[in-house]
Amino acid sequence: MSDTETPELDPLLLELLVCPVCHGPLTYDRDKGELISEQSGLAYPVRDGIPIMLVDEARKLDA
Repeated sequence: MSDTETPELDPLLLELLVCPVCHGPLTYDRDKGELISEQSGLAYPVRDGIPIMLVDEARKLDA
């Protein structure tokens, strides 16, 4: 895997993870390397295949 290639997330892990703010579903944006919560308007980073589910690390989605 090259440095620019984003690793896949385990599908089972993706099914289990929810947004820590609203407890709603997340979608994986592989191109940006983020887990997106549309309900809370946040994007959580995925670093080296590990979701960083901290609100302080999330970025706000553009309106």
